[in-house]
Amino acid sequence: MQRTDDIRLPRHGRTALAGIARALRGVWEIPRRDPFAAAGVILYLLFILVALFADHLVTHDPREILFDENYDLARNLLPSADHYLGTTYSGRDIYSQLVMGTRGALIVGLTAAISVVTIGTVIGLIAGFFGGWVDTLLMRLADVALGVPFLPFVIVLAAMMEPSQWNVVLGIALLLWPQSARVIRAQVMSLRERAFVEAARVTGAGPWRILFVHIAPNVLALSFLYASIAVGWAILTEAAISFLGFGPSNTVTWGYMLQDAYASQALGREQYYWFVPPGLCIIAVVVAGFFISRGYEEILFPKLRD
Repeated sequence: MQRTDDIRLPRHGRTALAGIARALRGVWEIPRRDPFAAAGVILYLLFILVALFADHLVTHDPREILFDENYDLARNLLPSADHYLGTTYSGRDIYSQLVMGTRGALIVGLTAAISVVTIGTVIGLIAGFFGGWVDTLLMRLADVALGVPFLPFVIVLAAMMEPSQWNVVLGIALLLWPQSARVIRAQVMSLRERAFVEAARVTGAGPWRILFVHIAPNVLALSFLYASIAVGWAILTEAAISFLGFGPSNTVTWGYMLQDAYASQALGREQYYWFVPPGLCIIAVVVAGFFISRGYEEILFPKLRD
């Protein structure tokens, strides 16, 4: 029987894992060196913790209609010890909606970011490495995606399909990948001429191995940069779709809260505690993505510092 410590990965597998590990270490080094990127990562981690422990942080069911001790509808209550941010016109707890909305926002944001970066990275790698008709075909497909108006396209998807957060994810995945694909393609076109790629060819490595083992780890930092931007875009788009009334009615999100506050004329009643907190959360997530992208851009492209 083979001993456990004698089991070894194939050499090309170890090479791929080592390259990815080096790339991930490089990605993590950037927030440690740039205060803006560090601030963005801290904001993201804070929202992720709130989303993970949302079930323990809420004080009421965010969809539950509440009543006071006289069995009257607990509508438009001011912030208090029982309701930290008051209640809505329908008698729902605003604080609980805000906390639970964090989970919905991050599910959309992270899923969309992973989809965009995966599609963009793979297409950018293939187009930049193989060139020729493959590059032409993929870049013309990118031109088509760039030519489609983003928000109207997502609204049409939401109108044609059943209202769902996944419509936003699908729309973002279909239309936002060209930005990352174009930049990664340009980087790959430079990397494929480097000496380490030629050395890999001499040793008999095939094109796909060269692409995903030797070149791909060198563009992971760019992929992470565009992922941070896509998170903010996804959450902002979901909020816009929900505010316009095309979002799911059975899921509490920050956009749903803003749409509910608008329909209930919260601004006219000066219920700032209702619509200001979700608006600030949306701004914070978008700003966090900007901070991370700014830190990565200045390190990946040092000329931007001048």
